[in-house]
Amino acid sequence: MKTALVQIGDSRGILIPGSFLEQCQFPDEVELENHGNHLIIRTTSKPRSGWEDAFRRMRENGDDKLLDDASQSVDEWDITEIP
Repeated sequence: MKTALVQIGDSRGILIPGSFLEQCQFPDEVELENHGNHLIIRTTSKPRSGWEDAFRRMRENGDDKLLDDASQSVDEWDITEIP
């Protein structure tokens, strides 16, 4: 599909057809990347998206225990050097 660049103040923009936006499920904010002569438009990343559900599942599965139990790693230095 071809589309024209339109003047928007000191910038230029493109009109993205509603069907494209619907297909891509873009939110109100997107990220733009420039790769040579290609413009990449993608949804904004949410680094912690899904963490809450993942932690809940870990708890339900009993996978939320500490892997390094401090009481098991006490050695002679800990006994003699820590008051």
